[in-house]
Amino acid sequence: MSTSIFQSEQLLFTPGTPTPDGLPLIFAFPNTYCVGITSLGYQVVWAMLCTRPDLQVSRLFTDVHEPLPTAPELLGFSLSWELDYANILQILENLNIPWRSAQRTEAHPLIFGGGPVLTANPEPFADFFDVVLLGDGEDLLAQFIDAMQSVRYAARTTQLLTLAQIPGIYVPSLYEVTYQSSEGAISSIHPRSPEVPAQVHKQTYRGNTLSASTVVTPKAAWESIYMVEVVRSCPEMCRFCLASYLTLPFRTPDATQTLIPQIETGLKVTNRIGLLGASVTQHPAFDQLLDYFAHPQHDQVRLSIASVRTNTVTVKLARLLSQHDTRSLTIAIESGSERVRQIINKKLDNDEIHQAAANAYAGNLKGLKFYGMVGIPGETEADVEATIDLMVQLKKEVPGLRLTLGCSTFVPKAHTPFQWLGVNPKAKKSLQLMQKKLRSQGIDFRPESYNWSVIQALISRGDRRLSHLLELTRHFGDSLGSYRRAFKQLQGQIPSLDFYVFQPWSTDQVLPWSHLQGPLPTPTLQKHLSMATDLM
Repeated sequence: MSTSIFQSEQLLFTPGTPTPDGLPLIFAFPNTYCVGITSLGYQVVWAMLCTRPDLQVSRLFTDVHEPLPTAPELLGFSLSWELDYANILQILENLNIPWRSAQRTEAHPLIFGGGPVLTANPEPFADFFDVVLLGDGEDLLAQFIDAMQSVRYAARTTQLLTLAQIPGIYVPSLYEVTYQSSEGAISSIHPRSPEVPAQVHKQTYRGNTLSASTVVTPKAAWESIYMVEVVRSCPEMCRFCLASYLTLPFRTPDATQTLIPQIETGLKVTNRIGLLGASVTQHPAFDQLLDYFAHPQHDQVRLSIASVRTNTVTVKLARLLSQHDTRSLTIAIESGSERVRQIINKKLDNDEIHQAAANAYAGNLKGLKFYGMVGIPGETEADVEATIDLMVQLKKEVPGLRLTLGCSTFVPKAHTPFQWLGVNPKAKKSLQLMQKKLRSQGIDFRPESYNWSVIQALISRGDRRLSHLLELTRHFGDSLGSYRRAFKQLQGQIPSLDFYVFQPWSTDQVLPWSHLQGPLPTPTLQKHLSMATDLM
């Protein structure tokens, strides 16, 4: 362990002074420090915990950690990427904590977790966590710690039952899941006692101040960056999109009262600012932010911006970004096919894509990065060809602009209208076709691994039975082959890969997350699915 990495941090909050009897807590990120400290969610939760004098907080990453308590009472994980679960199991092993909550005793800390992966569908990991925090942490985290302090010296069973009463706090062991058969669908999910709520509702923060960095460090993946959350959720509601549906409603803090003061806090310690959000340029006062950065006193500011809506790429935006050390801009088009974009509710036409490219070039940007997707429900080979044709046309129209197309495979996500649909196995050939045709045209094509997308779908649609598979893959080595080997070993004991990944599910089927209520009720998601199906 090297603690020098922590010495390079500039804190933008004042930690509390822990009382001698402060509850010892480890807050972990299941990846390296470089990755974890670049997570705005991890930064903000860590700072919230550290300001409480009733806690003694230690951070832990896979490569470094602060001095750890000998008898921690809480161990928390922030999970942003499905496949980081293997590192969670490794950390538990290193700390001599049983993987499964059922095997832990009063001597072990309570294991809690949060973040987008666990909020969407915690069920594949349910047997590993004592407590899961569903939703936004701004209010939920304090409620969790307050409740934990009130039962700190009680028995573990009492602690869990108390925590389960708080909206947004999910205690998996207090729910019983039954199945139609060992390889079949779920038949029911019920609380084990009448004191436990039948439905756990995700908590939604509705305040006017969103997140901003609590620490700046040159050791982050984005060196010395100060991040500001400009918007939360997205008003577009593309039917596959977890970032939109799971985080509704769309929230925009006031630019003058909130965003600009946050940015000015960051500029006191760094000249690199990152504007984050699923659809940053749709903040109603985004032009005001551009004018703020256009002021001569900010000439030296390096500005990074998250993916923006295509029809908001103006010459003004492109020119400002190029003047502030941004060489390229990222826009999500999903497909070059108008028909496919209608299916997914992507409100965008090809003329706007061509205009965005022209504006990026006119504003002196060097490159334009596109996000695309294959295997979208209803997609045909002609739709894939339409994406290829669009990229080739753009290359001819703006030959001085470096074009990149990052392309993923559609993965169904919980709490979206497409949660009932499966992965399209034809996506693999579509990626190969695009690679062959685009790279020969000088277009930088960057496909995500189809095979790992299948594993991502497995976890995003998985139920509790997957915990046995995840344990085996951990033993076998976390490779693609490990999953095949684990499925073979568990044949007859859990459903097949096909059931989890490729099969469409009935809309009246009990889903693994049916007892966990997201922002929109199931009938609304069914209606949105029906609207998409009518266009296929």
